[in-house]
Amino acid sequence: MQARGENLFSLVRAFSNSTELRNAHERKLHASSQQGGLADERAVYYDFFSWFLIFYTRKVAILLHSTPFAIFLLMPHLLRFQACGLVCSFATSFAYVKAMLYHAAGFVLAIAIPVISAVVRLFFSGHSMNWFASPYLAFGMFIPFSLIGLLIPQFVWRGFPSSRNIYPRLSNQELVTEARFWGAFGFYSVVTLAYLVAGLNGGFFTYLILVFMIPAWISFCLCSKTFGHESLRSTASYVIPVIPCLMYVVYFGGFLIVFVLEKMGMSGSNPSPYGYFIPDVLVAATIGFVSGWCVGPLIPIVGQHLARQSIMQFLLHIGVLFLAMSSQFFPYSTEAPKRVIFQHTIWNAGSSQILSSSYDFATTDSNSMFFVFKHLPELPKELRTNTNLSLHSVAKSHPDDWMGIFPVNNIFSTSFKFPTEPDLIMNQYKSFPHLFNHKPQEQLSGGYRRIYLEFALGSMKEVWVSVLNITGPLFSWSLANNKLPVPERDGNGPPSYICRLSGASSENWKFWLEASSSEEIRVEVGVIDQHLTERQLKLKGLFPDWVDVTAYTSFRSTYVF
Repeated sequence: MQARGENLFSLVRAFSNSTELRNAHERKLHASSQQGGLADERAVYYDFFSWFLIFYTRKVAILLHSTPFAIFLLMPHLLRFQACGLVCSFATSFAYVKAMLYHAAGFVLAIAIPVISAVVRLFFSGHSMNWFASPYLAFGMFIPFSLIGLLIPQFVWRGFPSSRNIYPRLSNQELVTEARFWGAFGFYSVVTLAYLVAGLNGGFFTYLILVFMIPAWISFCLCSKTFGHESLRSTASYVIPVIPCLMYVVYFGGFLIVFVLEKMGMSGSNPSPYGYFIPDVLVAATIGFVSGWCVGPLIPIVGQHLARQSIMQFLLHIGVLFLAMSSQFFPYSTEAPKRVIFQHTIWNAGSSQILSSSYDFATTDSNSMFFVFKHLPELPKELRTNTNLSLHSVAKSHPDDWMGIFPVNNIFSTSFKFPTEPDLIMNQYKSFPHLFNHKPQEQLSGGYRRIYLEFALGSMKEVWVSVLNITGPLFSWSLANNKLPVPERDGNGPPSYICRLSGASSENWKFWLEASSSEEIRVEVGVIDQHLTERQLKLKGLFPDWVDVTAYTSFRSTYVF
């Protein structure tokens, strides 16, 4: 499924009409016919700019994706053995391996340096995710540092990893460039082989890079004989053949970066203090990874022109300038809003008694509700609380308060609770959701017992979902075709089974639970009603346009049987 795009319906229709689609009986026959042989499962396929589809089976992938690594191992002997003998061949192999390690080090630095810059910036910034509403800002902040990381190995060790003593017929610079190219080739071939061994299909990215690097290197060698090894024309003869491959990597890498940028707004409010850094670190690492993948194939040849002090300083100044400018950018806008969950939590006992009532707020990114309170001073006043809010002065919501929207509540590390009077709720609803026995429980053989329950929604107005969280020695139930779901666990606690009932019902829900022992069964009920009271509407209206508020009322109750 595409993260974005209009082709999802066409994709589903194409799969549905495919002759390869089998029913359960046909799949069983196909599986039995494949026993004893190598099945062509998990075939490798990808499209090139949506122009044409490249498809080959697993058998072919084993041959194609392992060939570059074999070329990397054999090339030193093919180039040096006949002219210089075995010792020179092994010395060349050692130089290629060192160059591969240095290319890998540059790739790692292309990720690490943007991450370090992101962390350092956050120590001097009042909030994170400044790039969320302005994605181009993230590119300006992290791409220069990523390029610096790629160029550091060549900038520090200009004459490494070869010397003229290995092969005196070539100059030292020619030997270095040759070793750097085959080192980069070896790095991508190892990554391609690792994907293959792991059973993953993503190796086609690096395999495609390798396919274009070979003709680019041949073009460079031929051109350098005419124009010289360090000529810009020779460099251009290497760059031009790999442009289609780099465009392909940039195309997919750009979508990956935009996808990560957008998802950071819903990544969750992770625990402090490290949760504050996670979105910026992930974005910096992603941009560094994509930059290394896009520019990495060019570094063996282009790096000799870019790994200069003036260019490194220029990249550093550009990166620092964007980091300094980032503090002037507000992280949210109407197109990229901050998402806030506003829940009116009602704990009730039975159909008419309210135990407690509160307004609960939570966010879905690393900037906590204090960021909202800072830019919205009217909200604390309307909540009749202290305007000088702090982490210790505001009550925290309990995770059980958010059970109605499970599993979305798992992304909330800290949420805030503001007590409120329950009078308005008493005027709005005649009865609340409640659970009760509609007939006596039944004792079964083997110590089992069956509990007959009835669930009433009360006078709810706009029910979205009802959630039953059942904890205890549950053996079976009458819900979901008598099939228990995979249990959920809170740490080392007992297993819990969750059932969701969508929408409203004209009649009460009747069902039974079967317990395997006399130990008590605990049933937690959560009902989400999308109807808002006048006070909720007033509070929601206080939020500015750059905040997307999801507001509702949650009715919570607990029963033991």
